[in-house]
Amino acid sequence: QVQLVESGGRLVQAGGSLRLSCAVSGVTFSRYSMGWFRQAPGKEREFVATISWNGGRTDYTDSVKGRFTISRDNAKNTVDLQMDSLKPEDTAAYYCAADRHMSTPTRRAVEYEYWGQGTQVTVSS
Repeated sequence: QVQLVESGGRLVQAGGSLRLSCAVSGVTFSRYSMGWFRQAPGKEREFVATISWNGGRTDYTDSVKGRFTISRDNAKNTVDLQMDSLKPEDTAAYYCAADRHMSTPTRRAVEYEYWGQGTQVTVSS
């Protein structure tokens, strides 16, 4: 059974930092690109960041470039999202996802095969 379990979300003040983590089991983790997406109330799910199987390629949506960093540890089967300089507009449920296209990480949610249940990040002003 494939499981993706996010953790680390909480309430934080604007300008603060959070580190989200996603633990993956049930698949060969190193054969998957991994992504983070988010969904705010009343809005569509949007791409945040993605990383290739070996960490060699990353991509970020413009609004988080320079503030968020995605990383992975293939020995621990985890993918993290370090979020700095948080803004109220970063408030959302954050989801990790796994994509079989291990070398070509994508922004397209439809390409991701497995999803976690999400962790809530709330940034207060």
